[in-house]
Amino acid sequence: MPMPRPPLHSLQMLGRSSSLIACDTSRVQVRHMSDLVPGNRAFLVDTMAMVRKLEEEGMTPKQAEAITAVVTGVLKDSISIISQSFVSKEEMHKSEMLHEAALSKFKGEVKSSQDNHFSLLQRDTERLRTDIDKLRSELRYEIDKVTAGQRLDLNLERGRFML
Repeated sequence: MPMPRPPLHSLQMLGRSSSLIACDTSRVQVRHMSDLVPGNRAFLVDTMAMVRKLEEEGMTPKQAEAITAVVTGVLKDSISIISQSFVSKEEMHKSEMLHEAALSKFKGEVKSSQDNHFSLLQRDTERLRTDIDKLRSELRYEIDKVTAGQRLDLNLERGRFML
């Protein structure tokens, strides 16, 4: 006849990589925490107190143990599901480093683009200054030419009246 499994009357610590010892008067049961919850998450469940409370409320020891096992399983599953929505520090650090590298690369590209545009703007400004100086010179030449023509015409007219 197989020996019945002793009740888990103990404080269970889920998620640590150490051992859990469940004490019973008939034998000692040792379980590794990695068997309870995957990962390194700590969650305390006082199964002995839970079983005792359920027994005080009128349940049989088997019923109390079954409910405690179900509640512990639900808590394990909930922790597992919730933990999937979080990232580890290592993953966060890796992601942060990737983002910093991408940001640094982007900053370099922006600076290079700004430098390029600035040099193009300086070149265009210098070309426009040269064009303006050329136009100014041509305008002066034309003004001087017109003024000289006007003086010549004026002097010719004076000379005609004096004769």
